Formats: sequence, structure tokens, C-alpha cells
Amino acid sequence: MCEHVLGIQPTAENEKPPLRPTHADKWALNYAAARQYYEREGHLQVPRGHIERIVTGDSGDQQERDLKLGSWISNQRSRAATLSPERIEQLTAIGMRWA
Repeated sequence: MCEHVLGIQPTAENEKPPLRPTHADKWALNYAAARQYYEREGHLQVPRGHIERIVTGDSGDQQERDLKLGSWISNQRSRAATLSPERIEQLTAIGMRWA
């Protein structure tokens, strides 16, 4: 009806906004930053204000992203009681100290 009466055309694929990342996507991105930090520094005693730069995407579409890793690590420690066992195991494997 909108198309016939008002002359409104459907949005083209290239005009649609990009999909928002899910909570799981965001967690995986921050975990990748934590793993990168651990591999470089050998620990996860990340200062609260630390920002970690990571490269995302495949070889044809790479982007650099800055993540507030210090805040994220602190939040994971404070939310340890509500994290899934899999996430706790992942963080423990890369040197997370929970206390």
C-alpha cells in the first residue's frame, strides 16, 4: 500500500543499517583482546584504564578496534558468580586471577 499510494520504495540492501553485534559477539571480541594481551604480557593484571587495540575481520576486510580491556577484565572479575562455566574456564586458561 505504501508503495502504490505514497510512492515509497523498499530500502535497498546497501541502504540498510548494519546488524548490531550480539552480547556473545562482544564477549568474544573482548576475550580475543584479553588473549592478545596475555600472550604479549604474560599475565592479565590489566590496569583499569588500559585500552587494547585489536584487528578484526578477514584479510580482505580488516578493521582496527580499540577496546576498554581494563574495564572489561574488572567487570568479569566482579561478575564471576554469574558467568557461565565455559567462560570462567576460558578466562582461567589465559591466566585470569579471580581474587
